Amino acid sequence: MTDSERQVDRLLEKAILELLEQRGPGRTICPSDAARAVYGGDDDGWRGLMEPARRAARRLVTAGEVEITQRGRPVEPTEARGPIRIRRVTR
Repeated sequence: MTDSERQVDRLLEKAILELLEQRGPGRTICPSDAARAVYGGDDDGWRGLMEPARRAARRLVTAGEVEITQRGRPVEPTEARGPIRIRRVTR
């Protein structure tokens, strides 16, 4: 992994946490929200950050910061297929 890729990974993790903070307790975001925030452009270039955003969410699950949901229910990151949402872990 290059330094540039590691930097993007950190930016995606930060974006996920910041977006969730802005949305408030119990609210969710889509990985595309973080990808768009990090990409910052007006075109579809953010789509290339979708898989890195999903990986960032999985790392944050491992760190105990967030959970990944499908149809409103938490799912194991390794079992999630298709659209996912991300929300803060309630403590």
